[in-house]
Amino acid sequence: MKQAYFFKTSHTRIRQWTATLSSLSSAQPSFRKNHSSLKMSHQKTQEPVIDKISELPVDQAKWVTLKKVEYTDQVGKQRTWEVATRKTRGKSGVDAVAMGNILLHPSRPASTMLVIQYRPPLDSYTVEWPAGLIDAEETAEQAAVREFKEETGYDCSVLSISPVQAADPGMSDANMQLVMVEVKLGERDEEPEQRLDDGEHIQRVVVPLSELYDRLAEYSKADRMIVAAKLFHFAAGMKFAQTQKYF
Repeated sequence: MKQAYFFKTSHTRIRQWTATLSSLSSAQPSFRKNHSSLKMSHQKTQEPVIDKISELPVDQAKWVTLKKVEYTDQVGKQRTWEVATRKTRGKSGVDAVAMGNILLHPSRPASTMLVIQYRPPLDSYTVEWPAGLIDAEETAEQAAVREFKEETGYDCSVLSISPVQAADPGMSDANMQLVMVEVKLGERDEEPEQRLDDGEHIQRVVVPLSELYDRLAEYSKADRMIVAAKLFHFAAGMKFAQTQKYF
């Protein structure tokens, strides 16, 4: 039996989280028949647990490293800055892509697919759009199509590709591009299998675009769960554009 995500062992927490998931998934019952809103691709046997945190020598790091930047500021004063940088940047000069996506169905409202996965740096589950690193020889477009297929199981068509964006400029030189993609569904299409790597455990959640901001706000209230900034900013921008009075 697949387990729901229970973040505390207390019965109170379990009831709270179960109620949250129930309310979120029930908001779009039409997707549950062939496109279950919450589905684990691998059998889950327990909650992830951090066993140990220790210092990592830079020469042992596979994915990231730490650098010291020495620079002269706008008034001529010499300063330093600690910068985390990825070791995996390829020919494109861009580290990663995130796939903002639109699911179009003949008889259901335009929706988007979110992914929920455990992130060890936060010791929490994050709600995100599908995303991934760009391989050494890939373009952002190629990486977006590949990663979207792997994480969601769906083929997609690319609508637009953003300029290169800073991911976390106060801490890292990591960059990324937002690739908007579209998925056209048939009336009786079933949810495809994901193509996940070993160690990846990703839930797929379908949310109507009209409900995106409110659903993310609900997720933010759940224990041991956090919404990715890029996704929330997009949803907040949509809501602002709908409710603002300035233009």
